[in-house]
Amino acid sequence: MAGKPENAAIARLRAAGLRPTRQRVGLAGLLFRGGDRHVSAESLHEEAAKAGFEVSLATVYNTLHQFTEAGLLQQVVVDAGRSYFDTNTGEHQHFYYADEGALIDIPGAAIEIAGVPKPPKGTAVERVDVIVRIKRA
Repeated sequence: MAGKPENAAIARLRAAGLRPTRQRVGLAGLLFRGGDRHVSAESLHEEAAKAGFEVSLATVYNTLHQFTEAGLLQQVVVDAGRSYFDTNTGEHQHFYYADEGALIDIPGAAIEIAGVPKPPKGTAVERVDVIVRIKRA
């Protein structure tokens, strides 16, 4: 990874308040090189290996969580043992193909969320996640 994509990754990391380490720049370059996408730590680790970028799975997990905390990604937990990281941080929901392990974005305006209870005193609703589980007919 050299030239423009690397510079774009460095700029994105700095704008989010993250130091552009070699691992962060490499993983950001893979994550943000195209359109919006959903990745698991394992799939990004595999993608990095195929690209010749050596990084441990633990580093991938840590980096994805750092990117999420910095607002670069959104974590989507589909069940206790499976979560994805979404490069689309705007308001939207998801279809989840449980048998395929794939997520598809549902545009924000496509689902109307009503009846959200008032949160306990001293708290505020951060966001509401909807995951619609589907299977091929």
